Amino acid sequence: MDKKITKLKNDIELLYKRNKNTPRVALCFNFSLNDPIPVPGAYTLMARLLLQGTKKRSSQQLSEELDQYAIECSAELKLDYLKLKFVCLNEDFDKALEIFEDIIKNSTFEEFEKERIKLIGEIQAQLDSPKAQVVDNFYKNIYANHHYGYTNTVILNNLKNLTKDDMISSYKIFYENSKKVMAFVGDLEFDRVYSKLNDSFGDLTSGELAEIKPPVLDEIKELEIIKPDVNQAHIIQGWMVETAEDYPVLALMNIILGASGLSSRLFLELRDKKGLAYVVRSTYDVARLCANFSIYIATEPKNIEVSLNGFKEEIEKIKTELVSQEELENAKNNLIGKWAFSQEDNSQQAATYAHYAVTGRGFDFNEKAKQLIRTVTPEQIKECANKYFNDKYVISIIKP
Repeated sequence: MDKKITKLKNDIELLYKRNKNTPRVALCFNFSLNDPIPVPGAYTLMARLLLQGTKKRSSQQLSEELDQYAIECSAELKLDYLKLKFVCLNEDFDKALEIFEDIIKNSTFEEFEKERIKLIGEIQAQLDSPKAQVVDNFYKNIYANHHYGYTNTVILNNLKNLTKDDMISSYKIFYENSKKVMAFVGDLEFDRVYSKLNDSFGDLTSGELAEIKPPVLDEIKELEIIKPDVNQAHIIQGWMVETAEDYPVLALMNIILGASGLSSRLFLELRDKKGLAYVVRSTYDVARLCANFSIYIATEPKNIEVSLNGFKEEIEKIKTELVSQEELENAKNNLIGKWAFSQEDNSQQAATYAHYAVTGRGFDFNEKAKQLIRTVTPEQIKECANKYFNDKYVISIIKP
């Protein structure tokens, strides 16, 4: 048995995949975000505190034990879910699972004040970067009045309002009210893994994905940050797009426009031919409720208008002219190759399977998406461009 999709005794979904002759196993356990209401930053700080001590282990004891067994353990808040993961040597699976269960069931959040101060410092350091500021401003505005827009600047403004009780209640929300999925990848027998996971987590409640309203963008937003000490202009222009039906087409359009490096249209036109860019690329950023498609450029301040016109020209071109079959085939090969590269080890595979499952697409979404990508036509690219590249967008600029 190489791969199996099943459920624990409490209906938590589990994907098991055996990759033989691999020395390390990975387990990814995701909890859906079903209640996005708490103060911005609460869930971010809560995720960090999960690795800072339990009822059985102090923060230092936990760190030393993980180091002793070379166990990589992480907790990270994503837009749609809390991601908990460990990677360990095959022979240390039982030990890693025991620590993992302790973290999930017995975290104390005792290091609250220390971790809050650390998080404030880290965010402030990140926001020293002009690029980080322009990206933050873009996401805060394209996802305004929605938890997807809880960027670093929003979180920073609210961290002072948080209490330790907020951390405890935040985690209780995930623990009791969330869809839970697991993905195990490694070289251990299924029966052993299944039995151990049931023993550790068979007592948790398994929920469903909640209905949450997606963000809405119904206007043009043009935003500027003036920063006297920068010597470049950083520009992002982006549109709200969908996240399911048109996913394969949008993913390929992203490769064609700006995500394939030296061969992408934006690189060739704006950097090579016009000499406008230090860096130029596009991004298709997908979440459960919606997605955004954006173009980013770093350029000389005098080139801001020329660069925006360059964006407009390339967008207009893909809306009015069919891409060639050769360019489309190259994009398909590029995208599928990138996916293969990003899923080379057990840890990456477990994270990918669990990501798609907890966002409602299913463990096998990646395989289905590859098949759909192979069938995309030039006409679909053109149609999709006309559907989304409209007069509702956000432009975020930082300049001297």
